[in-house]
Amino acid sequence: TAATRAMRAAPDGYTIMLGHMGTHAAALAMYPKLAYNPATDFARIGLVVRMPVLVIARNGIPARDLNEFIGYANQHGSELTMAHSGVGSVSFVTCALFNSILGLNPKLAAYQGSDPAMAALLADKADYMCDQAVSVVPQAAAHAIRVYAVASPSRLQSLPDVPTAEQAGLPRFDVMSWHGLFAPKDTPRPIIDRLNAALGAALADATVRKALLELGSELPDQASRTPDALAALVMREIARWKSVLRPMEAK
Repeated sequence: TAATRAMRAAPDGYTIMLGHMGTHAAALAMYPKLAYNPATDFARIGLVVRMPVLVIARNGIPARDLNEFIGYANQHGSELTMAHSGVGSVSFVTCALFNSILGLNPKLAAYQGSDPAMAALLADKADYMCDQAVSVVPQAAAHAIRVYAVASPSRLQSLPDVPTAEQAGLPRFDVMSWHGLFAPKDTPRPIIDRLNAALGAALADATVRKALLELGSELPDQASRTPDALAALVMREIARWKSVLRPMEAK
């Protein structure tokens, strides 16, 4: 809904959107009648953050690590409920990949955002989910959930005891969410450049950087946050998620 509204807004630089891997890549594979095309309907401003994805479960699940969880999931199969933030969301598509690798077929429980999905996990209304570090770190720090692995090449500074998926024995689960700023297409390049400069100034601010790093974000360097770099990332991710999600849809 937000992406559709942003697409239809006046291209004057006053309506911009924080889009992500779900809205601007995976959604194209998940929705045959998507109201917008992330490849053509937006001007790209710049990459804001990359966000590692973690596999988490409610505290009541007896598995203590990823290997034990895989064994538990294989035993209980369709009895398990996977929470997510809606079809096409980061939590949905990353856990779709996770489930595909392991051959899992859980019940699906959709919520309107990561916070309600996490609340379901905390209330024992769902068993597990995959979500971005920004949503997981506060609950993990409070020991309110089990955290099994982070699907990134290195461990998080904010959760150093959590192994990578490769270290936990699941190297194929390698996925990174990302967030970028987008404007309606035909937004003049001088406006895009001004907004990109503002993004660079924000990411150079020590307070902003500290807050984002504490939430588990990875901050892009200057070359990675140009409009052209974000455009290339979007096209790569569209191709990737089409190849991952379309075969699942066929099944």
